[in-house]
Formats: sequence, C-alpha cells, structure tokens
Amino acid sequence: MSAQASAGENPPFERLGGETGVRALVDRFYDLMVLEPAYARLRALHPAVLDGSRDKLFWFLCGWLGGPDHYVQRFGDPRLRARHLPYAIGMAERDQWLACMHQALVELEVDPVLARGLEQALAGTADWMRNRDD
Repeated sequence: MSAQASAGENPPFERLGGETGVRALVDRFYDLMVLEPAYARLRALHPAVLDGSRDKLFWFLCGWLGGPDHYVQRFGDPRLRARHLPYAIGMAERDQWLACMHQALVELEVDPVLARGLEQALAGTADWMRNRDD
C-alpha cells in the first residue's frame, strides 16, 4: 500500500515538497486534530503528547509517498493494521482521520489533483484499518 506515481511523473513525495512538505502536512494534520472539536474521537485515540505520533506518521508517509523509508529503517515492516489493533477504530474514527487529512491538504494548498489521488489511496488504507463495526 503506497501512493504511486504515474509513469514519467515525480513521486508524490517530491510533488509535496520532499521531507519539508511531508512534515508540514503531518504537523498540520496533528494541529487540526488538537484544535478542531470535530476530530475529538480521533484525538482521544492518541497519547497526551503527540511528538511520537507525529514522527511515526512522518516517517511512514515519507516512504509511502515514494521517498526515503525512514519508518522501515527504524521499525521494519509497517504492519499498519496489526499496530493499530489495540485502538478501537470504527467508521467514525476512519471518517475523522480522512476529514482531518483532507482539511490539512486543503489548508496547505496541495495541488488538487495530487490531493485527490492521495485521498483516494488513503481512504482505502483508512477503511482497511477499521477493526470494529459501528
């Protein structure tokens, strides 16, 4: 599961601005999670201090977007679903995660075509992460 570039196209990692762009996206995502009441259920799944969560998402997204595999170098295979099984993730949490990421992409003025492609890929992953029905 990764964001793929079309033939002859730079990977999404580069199109987002490399590590600087990915870090900005991750930081805005987590800032919104803290600031926006609409993401309260999502925020409740995270630790009080978000530094580790920010770093892990940044490391993961760098590789997923076609850049350096920081996450894999540190932790091995992401095993996303297995790593998230301790957390109750239903449709509401999935939807809040996707809405928060959408808002971060919009606020950072990511190219709309790139943003739509990322959102489609992330939607599949987010749905696969659900581990409860609601």
